Amino acid sequence: MKEQERKPNRSVKDEQSLEHTLSKLDSRLSKIAAEMERTQIAEYVDLLNRPISLIWRNVLAGLARGVGIAIGFTFFAATILYVLQILGALNLPIIGDYIADIVRIVQIQLEGKNY
Repeated sequence: MKEQERKPNRSVKDEQSLEHTLSKLDSRLSKIAAEMERTQIAEYVDLLNRPISLIWRNVLAGLARGVGIAIGFTFFAATILYVLQILGALNLPIIGDYIADIVRIVQIQLEGKNY
């Protein structure tokens, strides 16, 4: 005789539990998809697949950083020299002569002359 196929008897609780688990999984996958969309991973992968575009962006970023650093250092150095000139004008005993020498050396270097 053929063995009768046994069909598992699923109770209503098992089905509800399965539905609940599947709905949780669906909501979690939706959240993950939304987060990946927000991080713009597709644009990043597209950028990695176009190396010329990536190189061009990095060149522009490097130029911008270099110009920013040059402007910032110029402003910082000018401010320091201005403060040193003011301190040199105060004729402080030992410090004033030292600061005056530094200012004189920097001014000579800026003019392009050797001291």
